[in-house]
Amino acid sequence: MTDGPIRTRQEGGILEVTLDRPKANAIDLATSRIMGETFRGFRDDDSLRVAILRAEGDRFFCPGWDLKAAADGDAVDGDYGVGGFGGLQELPRLNKPVICAVNGICCGGGLELALSCDLILASETATFALPEIRSGTVADAASIKLPKRIPYHVAMDLLLTGRWFDAAEAKTWGLVKDITTPEGLLPAAWDLARLLEAGPPLVYAAIKEVVREAEDMKFQDALNRITKSQFATVERLYSSEDQLEGARAFAEKRDPVWRGR
Repeated sequence: MTDGPIRTRQEGGILEVTLDRPKANAIDLATSRIMGETFRGFRDDDSLRVAILRAEGDRFFCPGWDLKAAADGDAVDGDYGVGGFGGLQELPRLNKPVICAVNGICCGGGLELALSCDLILASETATFALPEIRSGTVADAASIKLPKRIPYHVAMDLLLTGRWFDAAEAKTWGLVKDITTPEGLLPAAWDLARLLEAGPPLVYAAIKEVVREAEDMKFQDALNRITKSQFATVERLYSSEDQLEGARAFAEKRDPVWRGR
């Protein structure tokens, strides 16, 4: 566990990352850089398989960019660090699952940060918005990601109006996986993380690379890249001990033991 705006806790192959910047968990340049280093460390550590991103407190997950820091000289186009804003949006080759546990207010860049994760769990008290339009700015990452996650007309409604919506509506549109009580949020995130930790890490890596790279490709072009072994993670998977273990475990009617090699 570390001090400062970012705390970490590791249990087995799970890394819990906690954003803790009172009062609202807003992110300034220094915090963003720390988050980038934290998630780069997670990416590069073979002993870690799943990450949980959460925030301290009940009222705020994250409102995004720290406007007070900006007023004191933090440039909005400054150095966010290796992973871009919040350490996740632009981190290359992150081929491990990341779970986001959202409590309280999640808006602006905070919602964009959540969208950078693979699975989102929300407390029933969570609220969401993209209010940038009201301050004359663009929710740039959300403008790219949101219409690909939920129906276009719904995404445009949220982007063009900046209105608030609750966890129930977020689940209706498939933005969040599950809704929990406030006290059940972190246990639910850990239960999900343990489920993923027990899964095949090389398969997860292949899934994440294929999904990421194929996003803007035609179906047949993406499929051809897979069959021609042009995805590094897929090629590694099909020449791995884990791939053989999966077949043996199926034939022997037992649970596989994944070693990530």
